[in-house]
Amino acid sequence: MRVARTAPGKIGRAIALFLALGGSAWGEVAAALPHDGQTGAQESVRGFYRVLLMTMKNARTLGQGGRYAALAPIVNSVFDVPSMARLAVGPTWDTLTPTQQQRITTAFGRYVSATYADRFNSYSGQQLEVTGGEPYAGGVIVETKIIRAGQEPVTINYMMRQHQGAWQISDVYLDGTISQLATQRSEFHSILVRDGVEGLISALARKVDLLTSNTPRSP
Repeated sequence: MRVARTAPGKIGRAIALFLALGGSAWGEVAAALPHDGQTGAQESVRGFYRVLLMTMKNARTLGQGGRYAALAPIVNSVFDVPSMARLAVGPTWDTLTPTQQQRITTAFGRYVSATYADRFNSYSGQQLEVTGGEPYAGGVIVETKIIRAGQEPVTINYMMRQHQGAWQISDVYLDGTISQLATQRSEFHSILVRDGVEGLISALARKVDLLTSNTPRSP
């Protein structure tokens, strides 16, 4: 799928249009975060999906960079980015300075936002549905499906934990079982061994630049 090029001067207007269209969805997300129990965990994911679906429906207007800018605030609210960054880095995390930890956390949050902006880059009637939830390991697994016409549903489950009174995503299970953090930990470990901390930060920055570029890319 090719990504439509959006002129730089139009990015600000595109984001403003998105915010005008999606302001109520953002308000619903904020209202959902403090809830307790399975209902609160599920509502946090539903709120995230409402904003994600809005960016998909306005994908052409927003462009690649605009989708990233629109999704970054909700990702930083609904995802427990500091915890996810620490787990993705693994044991090396405890050897890093606080400044290095913060730089990796910031780079990782941008990477998560850019990944969603890139993967959910168009709308053709998809439905993003929360289908249930169950307690697991001191948190809640929220089960969801992406339904596409004429194709098998895609299962994405979220590990939710409470942090400062809010239900946040601490891991994502692709196909319902494959831990995204486990996959990233393996990838990040290889980069850390080969290129060190600065290499990992640079690698994440390069990925964000690629994923948010408005340059058309082949499927």
